[in-house]
Amino acid sequence: MPLSHARRSALSEQVIAALRNQISSGEWPVGSRIPTEPELVEQLGVARNTVREAVRALAHNGLLDIRQGSGTYVVATSELAGVMHRRFADADPRHIAELRSTLESSAARLAAERRTERDLKQLDALLLRREEAWESGEAEAFVTADATFHMAVVAASHNEVMTAMYADLGEVLRDWLREDVGDDLTPENHMDHTRLVDAIRAGDTEAAASEAAGYPFLCLPGRLHTGNRRGGDGSGAGDGTPGGEEGPVTARG
Repeated sequence: MPLSHARRSALSEQVIAALRNQISSGEWPVGSRIPTEPELVEQLGVARNTVREAVRALAHNGLLDIRQGSGTYVVATSELAGVMHRRFADADPRHIAELRSTLESSAARLAAERRTERDLKQLDALLLRREEAWESGEAEAFVTADATFHMAVVAASHNEVMTAMYADLGEVLRDWLREDVGDDLTPENHMDHTRLVDAIRAGDTEAAASEAAGYPFLCLPGRLHTGNRRGGDGSGAGDGTPGGEEGPVTARG
């Protein structure tokens, strides 16, 4: 729908708000290419310069990435997410794993206390989607499905601050998982998350927290300073984190 005409600065702000809404609503998901400049001009009913100014502003704020000869891509869902992505893009993988473990463990504990029937249905559906994505062999589809599942676990905590913070870290965590997964979706590398959902459903706060805390440390050999191998019962850790005896592993998620 064409935007109403106003003074240039106000109109530019309207365009920025419209583009930001397309991103935050998921209409333009992270990783997607947004419509071309001529297409946006036609859709919004504004001048080319106004569109260009808005796109550059969102690129400056970290939501968009302008790639010469390729197009403009969504790289974050909010300004804060963009800042987080830039700030932690080169962070130590172990520090990212520790952050994931801390946030997801706390969220899973709360989810086991507060989950609703709607939350459980969502987790069941996303767990199935995650399995299907793995079986498809499409690495990017799996990264998206796994990240969406973990986001749903955090959302089931019904802690709005924790959920918003986790969402803003989303692309940092997806980059971490993307590097971890690579293109090697093989049966021996698969990590099932059924026990986490079962623990949340049963209201078992300790089991939910333990399961969620261990997943980030199950990673590619040598990627962390000290790897952990999950034991048969899914508990125990060689360095104080859940996951079993020390040693490199190749499970993901």
